[in-house]
Amino acid sequence: MTESAVRQGVTTLPYLRARLPGNRNGAARKVLDLVDGTADSAIEVVARLIFRSEGIYTETQVELEGIGIVDFLLEGFLIVEIDGSTHLEPRQVKKDRKRNNAGTLNGYAVLRYGYAEVVYHPERIISEVWQVLRGRVVR
Repeated sequence: MTESAVRQGVTTLPYLRARLPGNRNGAARKVLDLVDGTADSAIEVVARLIFRSEGIYTETQVELEGIGIVDFLLEGFLIVEIDGSTHLEPRQVKKDRKRNNAGTLNGYAVLRYGYAEVVYHPERIISEVWQVLRGRVVR
Protein backbone atom coordinates (compact mmCIF):
# COMPACT_ATOMS: atom_id res chain seq x y z
CA MET A 1 0.00 0.00 0.00
CA THR A 2 2.84 2.35 0.82
CA GLU A 3 4.47 1.75 -2.56
CA SER A 4 1.21 2.60 -4.31
CA ALA A 5 0.61 5.71 -2.20
CA VAL A 6 4.13 7.01 -2.91
CA ARG A 7 3.83 6.23 -6.63
CA GLN A 8 0.49 8.05 -6.84
CA GLY A 9 1.85 11.06 -4.97
CA VAL A 10 -0.59 10.63 -2.08
CA THR A 11 2.30 10.68 0.40
CA THR A 12 6.08 10.85 0.49
CA LEU A 13 8.70 8.78 2.23
CA PRO A 14 10.07 11.78 4.19
CA TYR A 15 6.56 12.51 5.47
CA LEU A 16 6.09 8.91 6.61
CA ARG A 17 9.55 8.69 8.20
CA ALA A 18 8.88 11.86 10.19
CA ARG A 19 5.82 10.20 11.70
CA LEU A 20 7.75 7.12 12.85
CA PRO A 21 10.15 8.43 15.50
CA GLY A 22 11.67 6.46 18.36
CA ASN A 23 12.87 2.93 18.93
CA ARG A 24 9.45 1.33 18.77
CA ASN A 25 9.06 2.29 15.10
CA GLY A 26 12.41 0.97 13.92
CA ALA A 27 10.85 -2.00 12.10
CA ALA A 28 8.42 0.28 10.26
CA ARG A 29 11.27 2.59 9.20
CA LYS A 30 13.16 -0.45 7.84
CA VAL A 31 10.14 -1.35 5.73
CA LEU A 32 10.10 2.20 4.33
CA ASP A 33 13.69 1.63 3.18
CA LEU A 34 12.32 -1.03 0.81
CA VAL A 35 9.88 1.37 -0.86
CA ASP A 36 11.09 3.14 -3.97
CA GLY A 37 7.78 4.04 -5.62
CA THR A 38 8.53 2.34 -8.94
CA ALA A 39 6.34 -0.77 -8.94
CA ASP A 40 3.18 -0.87 -11.02
CA SER A 41 1.54 -3.47 -8.80
CA ALA A 42 1.83 -5.17 -5.42
CA ILE A 43 3.16 -8.36 -7.00
CA GLU A 44 5.94 -6.34 -8.65
CA VAL A 45 6.95 -5.12 -5.19
CA VAL A 46 7.23 -8.74 -4.06
CA ALA A 47 9.28 -9.67 -7.14
CA ARG A 48 11.57 -6.66 -6.71
CA LEU A 49 12.24 -7.61 -3.08
CA ILE A 50 12.99 -11.19 -4.12
CA PHE A 51 15.50 -10.08 -6.77
CA ARG A 52 17.20 -7.52 -4.56
CA SER A 53 17.42 -9.94 -1.62
CA GLU A 54 19.55 -12.11 -3.92
CA GLY A 55 21.91 -9.20 -4.61
CA ILE A 56 20.73 -8.90 -8.21
CA TYR A 57 21.02 -5.40 -9.68
CA THR A 58 17.36 -4.60 -10.34
CA GLU A 59 15.90 -1.72 -12.31
CA THR A 60 12.12 -1.33 -12.45
CA GLN A 61 9.82 0.12 -15.09
CA VAL A 62 12.64 0.64 -17.58
CA GLU A 63 11.89 2.01 -21.03
CA LEU A 64 13.85 0.17 -23.71
CA GLU A 65 13.97 1.45 -27.26
CA GLY A 66 11.97 -0.71 -29.66
CA ILE A 67 10.45 -2.68 -26.78
CA GLY A 68 8.71 -0.24 -24.45
CA ILE A 69 8.54 -0.20 -20.68
CA VAL A 70 9.50 -3.49 -19.04
CA ASP A 71 8.71 -4.47 -15.46
CA PHE A 72 12.32 -5.35 -14.58
CA LEU A 73 15.74 -5.17 -16.14
CA LEU A 74 18.12 -7.36 -14.15
CA GLU A 75 21.88 -6.85 -14.43
CA GLY A 76 21.30 -4.72 -17.52
CA PHE A 77 20.32 -7.55 -19.87
CA LEU A 78 17.60 -9.79 -18.44
CA ILE A 79 14.05 -8.56 -18.89
CA VAL A 80 11.58 -10.03 -16.39
CA GLU A 81 7.88 -9.41 -16.86
CA ILE A 82 5.30 -10.14 -14.17
CA ASP A 83 1.97 -10.88 -15.83
CA GLY A 84 -1.49 -10.38 -14.42
CA SER A 85 -4.70 -11.90 -15.77
CA THR A 86 -4.98 -9.34 -18.58
CA HIS A 87 -1.94 -10.97 -20.21
CA LEU A 88 -4.13 -13.98 -21.02
CA GLU A 89 -6.37 -11.98 -23.36
CA PRO A 90 -5.64 -12.72 -27.05
CA ARG A 91 -4.80 -9.12 -27.91
CA GLN A 92 -2.34 -8.88 -24.99
CA VAL A 93 -0.77 -12.27 -25.80
CA LYS A 94 -0.02 -11.00 -29.31
CA LYS A 95 1.46 -7.77 -27.92
CA ASP A 96 3.56 -9.66 -25.35
CA ARG A 97 4.89 -12.06 -28.00
CA LYS A 98 5.93 -9.11 -30.16
CA ARG A 99 7.69 -7.46 -27.18
CA ASN A 100 9.45 -10.72 -26.24
CA ASN A 101 10.74 -11.10 -29.79
CA ALA A 102 11.86 -7.46 -29.88
CA GLY A 103 13.72 -7.98 -26.61
CA THR A 104 15.52 -11.03 -27.93
CA LEU A 105 16.34 -9.34 -31.24
CA ASN A 106 17.81 -6.42 -29.29
CA GLY A 107 20.11 -8.68 -27.27
CA TYR A 108 18.09 -9.13 -24.11
CA ALA A 109 17.07 -12.36 -22.45
CA VAL A 110 13.39 -12.44 -21.47
CA LEU A 111 11.56 -14.33 -18.70
CA ARG A 112 7.86 -14.03 -17.83
CA TYR A 113 6.09 -15.04 -14.62
CA GLY A 114 2.60 -14.84 -13.22
CA TYR A 115 1.26 -14.01 -9.79
CA ALA A 116 1.14 -17.61 -8.52
CA GLU A 117 4.77 -18.23 -9.49
CA VAL A 118 5.97 -15.15 -7.63
CA VAL A 119 3.93 -15.91 -4.52
CA TYR A 120 4.18 -19.70 -4.33
CA HIS A 121 7.40 -20.55 -6.17
CA PRO A 122 9.89 -17.70 -5.77
CA GLU A 123 12.73 -20.23 -5.44
CA ARG A 124 12.00 -21.49 -8.97
CA ILE A 125 12.06 -17.93 -10.32
CA ILE A 126 15.36 -17.20 -8.61
CA SER A 127 16.85 -20.45 -9.90
CA GLU A 128 15.85 -19.60 -13.47
CA VAL A 129 17.01 -15.99 -13.17
CA TRP A 130 20.42 -17.13 -11.89
CA GLN A 131 20.67 -19.66 -14.72
CA VAL A 132 20.25 -16.87 -17.25
CA LEU A 133 22.53 -14.47 -15.38
CA ARG A 134 25.25 -17.13 -15.21
CA GLY A 135 24.74 -17.94 -18.88
CA ARG A 136 23.82 -21.58 -18.51
CA VAL A 137 20.82 -23.80 -18.29
CA VAL A 138 20.74 -26.57 -15.70
CA ARG A 139 18.80 -29.65 -16.82
